[in-house]
Amino acid sequence: MTAPSLTPVRLEQLRRFSTCLVASAIETFQVRLPNTGFSDSSIRCIFEDLPPIVGYAATARVRTADPPMEGGGYVYDRTDWWKEILAVPAPRIVVIQDVDSHPGLGAFVGEVHANVLQALDCVGVVTNGAVRDLNVIEGSGFQMFAGNVSVSHAYAHIFDFGGPVDVARMHFRPGDLLHADRHGVLSIPAEIADRIPPVATEIRECRHRIVDTCRCSGFSIEKLGECFQREIDEHQSKHRT
Repeated sequence: MTAPSLTPVRLEQLRRFSTCLVASAIETFQVRLPNTGFSDSSIRCIFEDLPPIVGYAATARVRTADPPMEGGGYVYDRTDWWKEILAVPAPRIVVIQDVDSHPGLGAFVGEVHANVLQALDCVGVVTNGAVRDLNVIEGSGFQMFAGNVSVSHAYAHIFDFGGPVDVARMHFRPGDLLHADRHGVLSIPAEIADRIPPVATEIRECRHRIVDTCRCSGFSIEKLGECFQREIDEHQSKHRT
């Protein structure tokens, strides 16, 4: 499990940025390829009006199309899984991989599981499978990212938890720090997580200056070019060794 290194204050600072801004800040450190570490279009944000969420990944794998090898089908009582979730630092984001050949026939997370997970200090769920009961979950503030929506839970059941999972072109391990909003899901490398807020703030201020130049009454290409050059000069001055 990835050991958390962020204070509650730092986590709250991260939560105030958009996921796009955090992604841009991560790119400046060049610790990973810029086409990795974020979700693709195989999942979508269910509640786009909710603010960004930040949390540590708690993982599980499910199947929904076929019944389990032992026991019945869909069950709520999984004390063993709940204890594993609590082993991950709060706040938590549950990441569930549906391993069926066609994920999302049935929904594992609905009204009851969303409330159970919230009680366990989880702020959202990320899954390539399905979710349901959107109308009663939306007002709770619990965020969901999913491949689709299903009317039924079918044979949805957990068969494994606490290990690595793959969802939406991302590889998740328990304890990974995640940032997510209406744009998608992003992982934050542990070695730079504490340094992201000041860099994201600098990028946001730079963007605002450029946008203000574009919107000013006396706009010209020359003024825009001068604005970009000032930003380049200022950046080089701040980071000159």
